[in-house]
Amino acid sequence: MTHKNKHIACIIPARDEAESIGLVIEGLQQLKNSDNQPLIDNIVVCDNGSTDNTSAIAQSFGVNVVKQPQPGYGIACLTALNKTKNSDIILFIDGDNAFRAEQAQLLIDSINNGIDLAIGSRALGDIEKGALTLPQRFGNWLACHLIRLFWNRTVSDLGPFRAISQSALKKLNMCDESFGWTIEMQIKAIQQGMMIVEHPVDTYCRLGYSKISGTIKGTIGAGVGILSMITKLQWQQYKKLNKKQNKKQQKKNPMDSRQLYTNFSDISPSKKIQDS
Repeated sequence: MTHKNKHIACIIPARDEAESIGLVIEGLQQLKNSDNQPLIDNIVVCDNGSTDNTSAIAQSFGVNVVKQPQPGYGIACLTALNKTKNSDIILFIDGDNAFRAEQAQLLIDSINNGIDLAIGSRALGDIEKGALTLPQRFGNWLACHLIRLFWNRTVSDLGPFRAISQSALKKLNMCDESFGWTIEMQIKAIQQGMMIVEHPVDTYCRLGYSKISGTIKGTIGAGVGILSMITKLQWQQYKKLNKKQNKKQQKKNPMDSRQLYTNFSDISPSKKIQDS
C-alpha cells in the first residue's frame, strides 16, 4: 500500500547478519500508514556474501532477497536498487539491529514533504554505551568537519539510516562500491543544492560482530574510503570550477587569431629578419 500516494522501498545491505536480520525486517513490517496498512511497500535485502543463514531468514519473512558476492557496502546498495526502480521514496537501514524501525517515520515524512535527503543522525540522538567505537566517532567527526571546511555545510553524521527521493537519487549518479557510499550521497546532494535535513535517531549495540568497526582492516578500509571520496569529490569540483572560470575569461578577452595571423603575414620576409 502506498503512503500519501508514494511507493516506499527499504534497502537492507547485509553480510552474515543471521542473528539480527529477522528483527530488522519484523520492525519494518510492523510500521503502518494512516490507513493501518504496511508503510513499507517493498523491502529488499542484499546478501553481500554471507556465509550464514542471512538469506534464508530474510526470505522466510517474504521480502525480496538479492545476492551480491562482491564485498562492499556501496555495491550491495547499488545491487538492491535494481529492485526499487518503481519506488518514490527509498529508505536505507543496516541489518545489524543498531537502529529502530519506528524512527524511520520522520525520515520518510520529510521526503514526502519535499525534502530530497533525510539523514538519521546518531550524533543528535541517544547512543547506547559501546554502540560506536572510538575510531567510528573520530572518523565521523573528521569527515563532518571536512565537509564544513570544503562545502560550508554543517553535518553532524554520516549515518547509514536515511531516506531519499527516487528523483534525487537518480540525479546523484551514485557509483561508490565500498565504504564511501554514504558520504558520496551527502556531498553530491550538497554540491547540487538539494534540500537536506537531519533527524535524531537512537543507536544501540549491534547484534553479532561488525565487518567494519569490528576489525582493524575494516576500520582502516572505511577511513581510507571516506577520506578518498572527500578528496575525489573536492578535486572534481575544483577542476569543474577552474574550467568554468577559464571559459568565462576567454569570453571576456576574446582573441581573433585569424587577424593576428593576417597581420603577421603582411610583414615582408626581409622586414621579419630585420626586426628579429
